[in-house]
Amino acid sequence: MTLPVIGALVLLFVILGLCIAKEFERAILFRLGRFHGIKGPGLYWIIPFVDKRKTIDMRTKTVDLEQQETITKDSVTIKVNAVLWFRVTDPEKAIIKVADFHKAVYQFSVTALRNIIGQHSLDEVLKEREQINGKLQQIVDTITEPWGIQIEMVEMKDVEIPEGMQRAMAREAEAIREKRARIVKAEAELEASLKLTQGAKEMEGSPIALELRRLQMLSEIGIDNNTSTIVLLPSEFTAAARGFSEMVKSKNIDNAG
Repeated sequence: MTLPVIGALVLLFVILGLCIAKEFERAILFRLGRFHGIKGPGLYWIIPFVDKRKTIDMRTKTVDLEQQETITKDSVTIKVNAVLWFRVTDPEKAIIKVADFHKAVYQFSVTALRNIIGQHSLDEVLKEREQINGKLQQIVDTITEPWGIQIEMVEMKDVEIPEGMQRAMAREAEAIREKRARIVKAEAELEASLKLTQGAKEMEGSPIALELRRLQMLSEIGIDNNTSTIVLLPSEFTAAARGFSEMVKSKNIDNAG
């Protein structure tokens, strides 16, 4: 075998062993079946036909958890779906500790979602989503951490409630709003009665003020042109008016004489 042939074979051997990993990728290297190391990003070399590699994407991945029908703590059947974000932090564990980390993360997240919904009532599921999401993230992250996987966020997207329960909740909300309206009206009437009582006490010592208030009320009633108003004047007013009329009449007689 000549030197050029040997050189060509060596060059081919080197070329066959050249590999490239992207910036967001890591290559898990196995030599004769045993873990040998992590390569990348960039250019690296392996021994052809001896080394085997498994490339992992290190970017954050999004997983849609399909809609799950589950029962809440207060025995209401609801349908819930969620979205999960996770990323690989330790490529060695993600490949060696679990056979298919994508499937493992999905299956455990679905199970955890069903379990955590069963621990809360319907009102809690609707009102405390943030707390439930945080608790679900903590549970899943605790299990996936030994696999070299970090759960970044879990969000429940939709909660589907049975139609009969929706109508019951609508009636309940309407009753609560009516209760609030009645309370506000009662408080307003109480405040108005207190003010009226205070005003009556103030006018009790002043008959003139009381009479002026009565005349004011009559004028307000008579704003409408179609309203006929009968005014009853107190005897003091009529006596004063009669005396004034007699004085004017006697003065006119004197002037005529």
